[in-house]
Amino acid sequence: MSNRESMEFDVVIIGGGPSGLSAAIRLKQRAHEEGRDISVCLIEKGAEIGAHILSGAVLEPRALNELLPDWAERNAPLDTPVTRDRFMYLSAKSAWRLPTPPQMHNHGNYIISLGNFCRWLGAEAEALGVDIFTGFAAAEILYDEAGHVRGVATGAMGLDRQGQPTEQFDAGYELLAKQTIFAEGCRGHLTKTLFARFNLRDGKDPQTYAIGIKELWDIDPSQAAPGTVWHSVGWPVKSDVYGGSFLYHLNGNQVAVGYVIGLDYKNPHLSPFEEFQRFKTHPKVREVFEGGRRVAYGARALNEGGFQSVPKLTFPGGCLVGCTAGFLNVPKIKGTHTAMKSGMLAADAIFENLEAQSEPTSYSAKIKDSWIWDELYRVRNIRPGFKRGLWLGMAYAGIDTYILRGRAPWTFQHHNDHDQLRPAAEMPKINYPKPDGIVSFDRNSSVYLSGTNHNENQPVHLQLKVESVAIDHNLALYDAPEQRYCPAGVYEIIHDQDGARLQINAQNCVHCKSCDIKDPSQNINWVTPEGGGGPNYPNM
Repeated sequence: MSNRESMEFDVVIIGGGPSGLSAAIRLKQRAHEEGRDISVCLIEKGAEIGAHILSGAVLEPRALNELLPDWAERNAPLDTPVTRDRFMYLSAKSAWRLPTPPQMHNHGNYIISLGNFCRWLGAEAEALGVDIFTGFAAAEILYDEAGHVRGVATGAMGLDRQGQPTEQFDAGYELLAKQTIFAEGCRGHLTKTLFARFNLRDGKDPQTYAIGIKELWDIDPSQAAPGTVWHSVGWPVKSDVYGGSFLYHLNGNQVAVGYVIGLDYKNPHLSPFEEFQRFKTHPKVREVFEGGRRVAYGARALNEGGFQSVPKLTFPGGCLVGCTAGFLNVPKIKGTHTAMKSGMLAADAIFENLEAQSEPTSYSAKIKDSWIWDELYRVRNIRPGFKRGLWLGMAYAGIDTYILRGRAPWTFQHHNDHDQLRPAAEMPKINYPKPDGIVSFDRNSSVYLSGTNHNENQPVHLQLKVESVAIDHNLALYDAPEQRYCPAGVYEIIHDQDGARLQINAQNCVHCKSCDIKDPSQNINWVTPEGGGGPNYPNM
């Protein structure tokens, strides 16, 4: 658009999560060390740094120790060291303690709010001279005449529902750079277009995903156990569903509780949100939360493909870092340390060849020479080993961990999540209990706690490629599974005198991206709404 203003920087970073912020900090550190002046701009679609950040989270400080070794003196918000690990198997009424797998040992780690950690990283980046613009959503990738990435354009503001300018219209800005780092997080909407344009997924397994749903609670002090990390498998999901829970006890009588379900589940009647609410009614879980108060709610998709699914990381004019590339270590249930390290390595590669403005190819070599690559390689078979269910998956994980030690001469493959659903008529319906308002709740009250807000008079950011598919295919064959896999009540089937239609309540969207991933016909395309919209997570 010719009426957009433009700004030029040496490096533009898309996304204010751990990887993007670590890249920004590392670039400025290198510049200061060598007496060079480089301009670094980071844009974040959330209203502030941390507003859209959601994770468990337990932080392994390995990358942080490398990036900012004096983090304690800098008052990093790591104030709950892990003191106890518990790994449980649940039946409907009972719980049995299992041996904690070595990947899940958390000695030396910290229970944190990842949002608050990112807010702290953001302050560190700004102190080094990074320009951080929040409330600006990258909506378009810009290319030069040679087809190289030249930066991004932020989304227009002040468009009405039909996409027409209003009195508040602002065309957005072009942010031009020698190198652009994409740190969008899981299922980045711009990164999807890079995959297609530069064939970044050629020869790689499909990425596979899960949805994680989380709440933050103030609990009765008698139930508080700061430093305790508690995970479970088993009930409430069936053994053919990859899923499990976490309870992380923070200081201040707070507990972060969540449930993660692999998005390769087969039964279209399954609802991850309802499974999470049901999980909290288990006797061993309910006792933690009764008498407490739920203070926050949110959801986010996460990558589970690991080693096999890491795409080509570079292209002319930029690279991918963090969860955009898929560096989560699934058995360890951690990805912050790998995301941060990838951002640091990308920064090193770009800094060393910034003036060339070419493809930062040394970044890929640096990743493969780093501890990230070895860590992901050793656990590459554990997640796909659960393809045949919980018990065979756990048995294989034990063999792979204790006998093969991650060095098996084979590599299991992944599949697309969206083609795993079976027709609704072939699968059993699931009768979920009504929420009790004590430990389990409905979607509307949950979305309220997420702080989600969108200007309703703007184009719908959840786009259907073909409108009729929602009814003629999804409803007819799968009983409209988008009603259930969305944790925010965005998708609703309305029956009236004209028949059935899909209503999209886009204002409820918490930006989890599950619809973009799980839709069986791949008919839903998530694009960014106006900057500053979406959830506003406190302490998540």
